[in-house]
Amino acid sequence: MQGSAFFGKGKTVEYISSKNIFLLLRDTLKLLDRRPMDHGSRVGYLFCKMLECKGGYEQYELADFLMLATLHDIGAYKTDKMGDRLQYEFKEPMKHSVYGFLFLKYITPLSSMARMILYHRVGVENIPKENFEYSKETEILSLAEAAEIYHNALGEGFDHEMFRRQEGTYYSTEALNLLDKAVDRFDVFKHLEDESYQNELDGILEYMIYTNEDKEKFMKTLMFCIGLRSDITLIDNVTSVCIASLLAKKLNLTPASSEKLYYATLIHDIGMLSIPTNIIEAPRKLSPTEIALMRAHVDREERILLNRMDSDIVSIATAHHERNDGSGYPRGLTSANMTREQNILQIADLVTALTCERSYRKTFTKNEVVDILKKEISDGKINQRIAECFMNSYDEIMTEVQMQTKEALNMYNSLTEKYQTVYGDFEKNRVIHE
Repeated sequence: MQGSAFFGKGKTVEYISSKNIFLLLRDTLKLLDRRPMDHGSRVGYLFCKMLECKGGYEQYELADFLMLATLHDIGAYKTDKMGDRLQYEFKEPMKHSVYGFLFLKYITPLSSMARMILYHRVGVENIPKENFEYSKETEILSLAEAAEIYHNALGEGFDHEMFRRQEGTYYSTEALNLLDKAVDRFDVFKHLEDESYQNELDGILEYMIYTNEDKEKFMKTLMFCIGLRSDITLIDNVTSVCIASLLAKKLNLTPASSEKLYYATLIHDIGMLSIPTNIIEAPRKLSPTEIALMRAHVDREERILLNRMDSDIVSIATAHHERNDGSGYPRGLTSANMTREQNILQIADLVTALTCERSYRKTFTKNEVVDILKKEISDGKINQRIAECFMNSYDEIMTEVQMQTKEALNMYNSLTEKYQTVYGDFEKNRVIHE
């Protein structure tokens, strides 16, 4: 994998802060469905306040736990129907716990902490006590999540002492005592009710510290989050990344320009998470209303990215549907207002749309793609030099694309295989074999 256009190493990410990595990841997932992330933020708050009462943690450690707690239900996006929260939270919690564990372990920089997600819904008696660095924290996370769920559901009828009935069997005495302390010391449930907890979370986020390698991995995580909806969108993104990276190399972009293009391409379609699947995969011509909704994905993406990433990266990512003659969207930019990096991504995105599978049409052949690109050049819509560079290297570039998409899909499919094995063992034996 080393040295490939998509999985290459050696890049640095100086274009986004650690805090903004968290906010970008959280808010991107909110486009899919905001409820798991809102729940995760509240659980993260309770969890951090309980850990604060326990003591012995540096601020940056609390920030790491906040990231993990916020993402603890990420598996539900893949394994469950978002509208039936009671089902995935109470009846079948191990589905999303297992997938979330695997996703965090193999896709994100949180691999060392991922086991917490695997065991946070099994009860204190079943949490491993040996060879598990975060067993105590997992006990605390388990209670923090339950407290948030019941507090949110019961409102004024909630009493945190209710969990004492399961002391020693499902919740640890230490965790229960820490919840008592968090209530007495911080009045945590009042802060949840008036939403002032969000200000405290913001303070914790200031202490997030990620290396450049971690940041790059989180940026790739954003792309894999797109795949939580469907494999097709993941293939689309990997295809665009590969084409854009190879064109940048052939056109001799500077390392800085190539890097900005790389990160812009990784995230250029995160706004599509806000579009219903029945519109994205509709086997028919879209209505004017549906077209307007589809096009709104760029504006939604920009709202998430703005003031969180380097402005050049944002401008590249959000111009992928612009065209040189001003016929594109959302701003109707013309060639005079666009950069070479923007033009490269536009062509990479167009070729991706033509060469990747769609439910409503066949994949275009090489000759058809070339004919369409020539027509786009002649109509003044795309950059001629960049398009010709692609066409002259078509076979080389698309062979590399095939390899990269296969590599990414293999990684993603391995999660499904591991999920089926781990969850299958649990269902059969009620025991988790990692």
